[in-house]
Amino acid sequence: MTDPFRQLVSFLLRAEQLLDRLEPLLPPASPIPDWDAARAFRWRKRHGVGYLQAITRLPAIRLADLHDVDQQKARIDANTRQFVAGQPANNVLLTGARGSGKSSLVKALLNEYAVSGLRVIEVEKGDLTDLPEIVEAVDGRPERFIIFCDDLSFDSGDARYKALKVVLDGSIAAAPDNVLIYATSNRRHLMPEYFAENLESKRVGEEIHPGEAIEEKISLSERFGLWISFYPFDQDAYLNIVAHWLKSFGCAGDEIVRAEREALNWALERGSRSGRVAWQFARDWAGRQHRPPPAGPGARRRRSATAGVAPTPSGKRSARAS
Repeated sequence: MTDPFRQLVSFLLRAEQLLDRLEPLLPPASPIPDWDAARAFRWRKRHGVGYLQAITRLPAIRLADLHDVDQQKARIDANTRQFVAGQPANNVLLTGARGSGKSSLVKALLNEYAVSGLRVIEVEKGDLTDLPEIVEAVDGRPERFIIFCDDLSFDSGDARYKALKVVLDGSIAAAPDNVLIYATSNRRHLMPEYFAENLESKRVGEEIHPGEAIEEKISLSERFGLWISFYPFDQDAYLNIVAHWLKSFGCAGDEIVRAEREALNWALERGSRSGRVAWQFARDWAGRQHRPPPAGPGARRRRSATAGVAPTPSGKRSARAS
């Protein structure tokens, strides 16, 4: 064996040993999602690398299960149908009272239009800086993707809202036609606002032009083309939802009537008459009465969904929302 050849073999061996030592230090490759494995995905991080994790167990809530939010449901349903059909559609911001059906509507839309190619990717607020990477991962796919950000809000000085602004409508690169962002929040403008900011001529901290700072806050929510507002349920609707769920646990009519006072106190303690609170009270009451879980063909749907229905005196049905 000639000397140059030996030197080449020795160099290759040393290089291979070096690569073996460096490999554990390198970030792992991002796993390729199995697009056929699920209808929804969650953005996760592992060793600093983001990937789409398939969600195999989904709530079985349907649009037909949500009532007393007819106007809101009609607007977001029409927007989503346009999106799935490949027509122009808007990013959506759902704001308002907690437990009034915001997230439930998004879950119901997935169940309604999954067969038409709709998919949902859930992204937590802490991962919003990865939005460009997520959008790039789904660009060119035949499916239609809703990026879902639940309970979205930002503190003053939080830089993550800028990443959301860029993806919504702030980058020189156009967003793919197969991606929309649906977000829920209790704040319409997503960021805290202060009374002093209403007085533009008044100095606010070190800000020389407070009006411009206010414009920046408002500009984030304005990048959502569709705003949908939700409102608290009244007492009658709340009690009817409670009655519906107590009945599903096997409680008799007289027992449901006796539970009304406790149901109202339960809501008073939590400061909210919502479908979610009604469901929680019904579970607590039924548990204390040793009632079994709801049985029957619709039991799985009622237990897994975070929104439900109950008859109202007018013949309508009220939503139990997430």
